[in-house]
Amino acid sequence: MNQALPREIRGVLITVRGGRLLLPNASVSEVITMSTPDAVENTPDWLLGRVSWRGWRVPLVSFPGLVGWPETEGALNSRVAIIKALGGNPRMPFFAMVTQGFPRLTALSDDVIVPTGDPDTLPEGISTQVMVRDDEAFIPDLESIERTIAEALEADE
Repeated sequence: MNQALPREIRGVLITVRGGRLLLPNASVSEVITMSTPDAVENTPDWLLGRVSWRGWRVPLVSFPGLVGWPETEGALNSRVAIIKALGGNPRMPFFAMVTQGFPRLTALSDDVIVPTGDPDTLPEGISTQVMVRDDEAFIPDLESIERTIAEALEADE
């Protein structure tokens, strides 16, 4: 039986300091209000700590810090996006990212998403740079980010 692939998928544009990220809608579990995270000792500056969410202590990262973008002042409308981890680590089924404002749901198809930029110049943690209609966005490498977070947390355990 030959099943056709969907022509359109749902994505989420999330604003972080320094740019926008494009994620599959299914990877974003929830967006919550930013609160002061619990500190995690002996970790890089981009690992801001852990936030409590639905019984989990979820690692919170600054995406710009993680990928080496220049840090700018934080905004008053900071939120936290809870991201489903893909790596199957039972100790870290989710991680969180600081975002600015609320995510924007968008329908994606081959004709509205166009790769741009040179993939060889992108920092680790970013898979691709794209245009989604008129919005420039970066597709994060979620598996690489998960591994980086897990390695940073090993010192805490």
